[in-house]
Amino acid sequence: MRRVKYGVIGLGFFGEKHVEVLSALPEVELTAICTRREGRLQELADKYGNPRTYTDYHELLGDSDVEAVSIVTHVNDHLQPALAALAAGKHVFLEKPMAASTKECTRLIQSLEDYEKAFMVGHICRFDPAYALAKRQIDEGKIGKIVSIYARRNIPAAVSRSVLASISPIMGDGVHDVDIMLWYTGVPIQSVYAQAVGVRGLANPDIGWSMYRFQNGAVGVIENNWCLPSGTPFELDARMEVIGDKGAIYINSPGQSLAVSTPDGWQYPDTVYWPRTQAGRAGALKEELAYFAGCILKGEKPDIITPEESRAAVAAVEAAERSAGTGEVVRITK
Repeated sequence: MRRVKYGVIGLGFFGEKHVEVLSALPEVELTAICTRREGRLQELADKYGNPRTYTDYHELLGDSDVEAVSIVTHVNDHLQPALAALAAGKHVFLEKPMAASTKECTRLIQSLEDYEKAFMVGHICRFDPAYALAKRQIDEGKIGKIVSIYARRNIPAAVSRSVLASISPIMGDGVHDVDIMLWYTGVPIQSVYAQAVGVRGLANPDIGWSMYRFQNGAVGVIENNWCLPSGTPFELDARMEVIGDKGAIYINSPGQSLAVSTPDGWQYPDTVYWPRTQAGRAGALKEELAYFAGCILKGEKPDIITPEESRAAVAAVEAAERSAGTGEVVRITK
């Protein structure tokens, strides 16, 4: 069986999740990893089968054995590695958000014209069974025309402190749910009004609320609270309510299917996105990366999400952040 020779650029928290999942996929050979931190590089090389190590992503992309790469750097460092990977002729999996701005997304899309290799932005919620099954119900007309969507995606303050140094809740997590809203409604967003609240005096606000108006008249509200208090039992509190003119869909938190009582109180571990089982990492991230590798092996372009859809999600949250900064409604133009 042929295996995709794969490299990972960026070895932070989520970069390691990519490395761990990819190293266990039967259709993938983890070939190379890259980060500027030499200690971290050696730590993960020792842990995951001693792939080749690089401190410069250009050198990894120059490795002719590497066919595909995951780019799991901070969003402000997405554009240049992605452009370099495309120039090197690699299959590219780029973590969400696609880029730091709509302008950068457009530059990437222009670079994809006539590109023969696979390119995909990692919107993991499309691989969450609950969200995927809801999409099927909507497409089958079970709830009629969507008129209202509410979503929340909240995390504890202790988890978010370091992340807020480089990205806001609206961009970091709001991009998940606005992508799902666009996917479900199938129509563009017309305008957005947003508000943000800084609680801890960090580089980005701790809380963001965004209200979107879709071109078909539907309204969508997204709550992103990155300062849930100490002792919060959730790793992630994410829910969605989709109201149609004939019915409704309710998606519960991915951490609600398992409850654990300990001397420290109740805990609700993730059972959906990257849970660890006896067989290793399971869940939506594994499904997503296996799907991408499968597209490469079959010579197909990924179509569960397109680059244009990824750009639309960035355009929406970029406008929401602009609204939060000015206090004004921002119209979104194509």
